[in-house]
Amino acid sequence: MIAACGQPRDQLRNQLKGRLKSDRQVVIATFHQDGKPEKLLRGLRQSVDAVLEQAWHESGLPSETALVGVGGYGRGELFPHSDVDVLILLHQAPSEETRHKLEEFVQLLWDLGLEIGSSIRTIDECLVESKADITVQTSLLEARCVAGNRQLFEQLQQAYDAAMDPQAFFHAKTSEMRQRHAKYEDTAFSLEPNCKESPGGLRDLQVILWVAKAAGLASSWRTLATRGLITQTEARQLMEKERAFKDIRVRLHLHAGRREDRLVFDVQTAVAESLGLQTTGSGIHMRRASEYLMQRYYWAAKTVTQLNTILLQNIEAMLFPQGGEPQPINPRFNEVNGFIDISSDDVFERTPSAMLEIFVLMTERPALKGITARATRALWHERFKIDGRFRADPVNRAYFLRILQAPVGIIHALRRMNDLSILGRYLPNFRKIVGQMQHDLFHVYTVDQHILMVVRNMRRFTMTEHAHEYPFCSQLMANYPQHWLLYVAALFHDIAKGRGGDHSKLGVADVVQFCQDHGMSADETELVAFLVEQHLLMSTVAQKQDLSDPDVIAAFAKTVKDERHLTGLYLLTVADIRGTSPKVWNAWKAKLLEDLYKMTLRVLGGEPPSADRELKNRQQEALATLRLYGLPPDAHEPLWQQLDMAYFLRHDSSDIAWQTRALYDRLNSDKPVVKCRLAPIGEGLQIAVYVRDQPDLFARICGYFDRKNFSILDAKIHTTKHGYALDTFLVTEQSFAKSYRDIISLIEHELCDLLITAAPLQPPSRGRLSRLSRTFPIQPTVDLRPDERGQYYLLSVAANDRTGLLYSIANVLTKYKVNLHTAKIMTLGERVEDVFIVDGAALANTRTQLQLETDLLEALKV
Repeated sequence: MIAACGQPRDQLRNQLKGRLKSDRQVVIATFHQDGKPEKLLRGLRQSVDAVLEQAWHESGLPSETALVGVGGYGRGELFPHSDVDVLILLHQAPSEETRHKLEEFVQLLWDLGLEIGSSIRTIDECLVESKADITVQTSLLEARCVAGNRQLFEQLQQAYDAAMDPQAFFHAKTSEMRQRHAKYEDTAFSLEPNCKESPGGLRDLQVILWVAKAAGLASSWRTLATRGLITQTEARQLMEKERAFKDIRVRLHLHAGRREDRLVFDVQTAVAESLGLQTTGSGIHMRRASEYLMQRYYWAAKTVTQLNTILLQNIEAMLFPQGGEPQPINPRFNEVNGFIDISSDDVFERTPSAMLEIFVLMTERPALKGITARATRALWHERFKIDGRFRADPVNRAYFLRILQAPVGIIHALRRMNDLSILGRYLPNFRKIVGQMQHDLFHVYTVDQHILMVVRNMRRFTMTEHAHEYPFCSQLMANYPQHWLLYVAALFHDIAKGRGGDHSKLGVADVVQFCQDHGMSADETELVAFLVEQHLLMSTVAQKQDLSDPDVIAAFAKTVKDERHLTGLYLLTVADIRGTSPKVWNAWKAKLLEDLYKMTLRVLGGEPPSADRELKNRQQEALATLRLYGLPPDAHEPLWQQLDMAYFLRHDSSDIAWQTRALYDRLNSDKPVVKCRLAPIGEGLQIAVYVRDQPDLFARICGYFDRKNFSILDAKIHTTKHGYALDTFLVTEQSFAKSYRDIISLIEHELCDLLITAAPLQPPSRGRLSRLSRTFPIQPTVDLRPDERGQYYLLSVAANDRTGLLYSIANVLTKYKVNLHTAKIMTLGERVEDVFIVDGAALANTRTQLQLETDLLEALKV
């Protein structure tokens, strides 16, 4: 019990706990008034210092011991809910009595409500752990004596400094940083960044100071500037960004009431409003307070990323001096140890066009490893010279086109240009979307990062090492003339996001101006403008319209006009979808787009759309497959006589052969037939259900899939002439790949039993929305309208995705006795856009249609 040097433990605990609480309240209240994060961090640290000193004094520990703050606490900063990392430094291994007092001391600190991270070591043990673990070595780099024997602490510092290997430390910390960046996808532009750990965040600033301090170069931004490693302007920028990130982190901790370093969607608005930012405008012109916050964050992170690169290169040059002589490239640039460097500090000032020329040279000399810190710094400071006169200079326009037309290095060049704000200076409208948020629930990058991701995907279509990822795209790109025109279209396809209005049409004006300014031909301009204006068309047609309808294909072919436009649009569409989010692309979308491309290509080739010809082709291909199964030559006839043209046009020949084989000799079965297989597209399971038709069949099947947590990607609903339902579903779920054989058997057994028992439909569950959907809910929409022929109705719904959504829709359709023919289920991240082809006697009544839409809207709500 701590009482050897003073008051009883309970009394001491209550006194110290009360002091911490009152100090904390005062410090936080002051922060809410003056908004100074450094003052709060210092105030919280001073409060904890005082409490730890008193607790240490009361502990009765030997005088040869010391209490040392390490890590962030050792640095002299304490965020509202950060750990208090301490080292109890011993001069020798503790006795039993000392060990007991140490345990009581640490327990007391926990009882005070402090999040303590503690270690108990001698100096020798500290050195051993430091050598083995870079994290321990880093935490000791910022050690500070809080209480106890200062002489012992100084001995630790001397031994630590003597053991420090600055070169090894530099390698370890930069390697650690690269691994951390990879964890966060090497981008500061994630829509939910970690302000401490993400690239461009607080940790990147700390890495600079750590390696500088370990090398004995400096311990602050001011001393870095004094030593000439950075300019006074850069030091001021770094201090401003550090303060901004600390401010955000403090507000995150206070808002969450716990340690929280992620700027997740849930808290962005609250943090923005606490900083005085407000939502402006309304409707399509509205900008949320959170968008202003995040754009500021991204610009700050971008600055930190660039200065981090410059500083680490400078420190590396001092730690690992290389004596290579500059090799002249031209009068403006040299090659130095594999990096491109400027021939003099005023190159960009004297010759502004060299700010684009350096990137041209990088693409023309792929062996170059990068740009020196000296050249990077000069670019960073002279970027403001890129103005209207610079952009109008024919030399600069030619340089920019040479970058886009380069055989290699285009993406590296564009990303470096964006990081240095060169790209946004040259393309002013691109600058407007740097760091711009997207709240459509399926983009996971800011607009500028998405655009560069799309250009990257386009480039990958040209690279043999990536041909296995997109074989069809790689094949098309290999034969496509002037690849660079597609890169121009990719650069501009979303450049008008956030301006209000149709960004596709607004983007056309931007790209046409670009093409005219850069001397592109009328034919080139027309192609690029078409791709920008129609970049959403192909995915809309493929995923929302009936590709078995010849009129749909004919209308799409009329819009694209020729093979060149079709191929360019297909490549841009694939690259665009792949660049939104890893979750949005799947094999089913790939198949839909490829099918639309091939069907349209046949029409453009002079083959008029013919349902009869398509039907015969598919039947012949299916018969060829059936012969491989060893069935009698006429085995298909009983089933096919009960099927109409729509069935054959909506199913691939492989599906027709598979279902025909499964139903051979079971045409009039009284028992449901359920067959399941791995989907031929290579993703998910394909499930065929054959049973006497019943009004609630679709809802019943959807209910089963819902209970199994299967996601339905596609559904084809067909009724035979003799009254049987032949429905096909494509479903997916994460565990399929691991145990698909067992799952297939289970589905065939359980679904068959469910259809036999015909139990009453269970009420649909109101599944919970995801965190993202709760933060950015979309207004559910329902659109019911007759198709062009008046034969069927197209029912389109859009809503936030949630468990049980499709089952809820199916229940409403069952209630109104609506017949379902085809369902296209499109999930875009957290958003669903489903299209159904339906009919039914009830739909002839306008009043009933309105009531159906009302009930569907109610079902879409959570």
